[in-house]
Amino acid sequence: MRDKAIDRVALIRRSLLIFFSIFMLTLGIVFAWPFISIEDTPDGLKYTQITTDNGVTLHVLQTEPDHISLLTINDNVVRSGFPGMNGGFFWEDQLLSIAVMDGVPANGVVKEYGSGWFNTKYDRGTMVYDRITKKIDVQRVASAGDLRISDETKFWAQGGVSMNLMDDNRWYQIAIDEEGLPFPNDKRLRSAMAYDTSGDIYLIVSSTKCTAKQFRTAIKSSVAAGKLQEGIFLDGDGSSQLLAGNVKLKGDSRTVVQMIAVNGEGR
Repeated sequence: MRDKAIDRVALIRRSLLIFFSIFMLTLGIVFAWPFISIEDTPDGLKYTQITTDNGVTLHVLQTEPDHISLLTINDNVVRSGFPGMNGGFFWEDQLLSIAVMDGVPANGVVKEYGSGWFNTKYDRGTMVYDRITKKIDVQRVASAGDLRISDETKFWAQGGVSMNLMDDNRWYQIAIDEEGLPFPNDKRLRSAMAYDTSGDIYLIVSSTKCTAKQFRTAIKSSVAAGKLQEGIFLDGDGSSQLLAGNVKLKGDSRTVVQMIAVNGEGR
């Protein structure tokens, strides 16, 4: 009987040791996960995941405007290997939103349809970074030729639909009636690009299906601690894609024409 008692105590000790080891390993994974998730991202890129009060989960990449590249990939953002997110609207292999780097459209030649020179059908909100003045703003234009810039070879411009973050009364009317934001009241994955008062850029993708209003509210309440200046809606639903190290949001796995990359050209 004494031998059996000793064996039972030894078994309990071994079980406790195994349990403790598993517990410590689990803690290590939990606390290390934020660092694992952003592995292999370039310097100057910060990743944050936020679940807001209205239940929308946002994935946010914060960087400086000089680190932005607008690239044609004709692939899924996750498969591209470049950190960043999806760009503007497109149809098949044609861009329907402005995407211009230093005077050159991302998907063709100047003034060619589908090249990224035009916001098709509408004057739409386009985020513009002037490399001379180091200023960012959102301009409503039909083409890159209409942009107000210091030098035609020293800027980037990404088209989308105006968010009007400072105008809660008229943003919906402008986005839907004047700029043609698709499916504003459907619950879909959403994407956006914004900037704050210090000039930092935020690339934002939801992993929660939500309306345009819910998405905009989530961004205003949680990104940049109330310092956001302005933003644009980008293509959404299955096109809402993001890659930052091991953080991989592939939408519905579809191919997109263009993406907003962070230090993409140097990768």
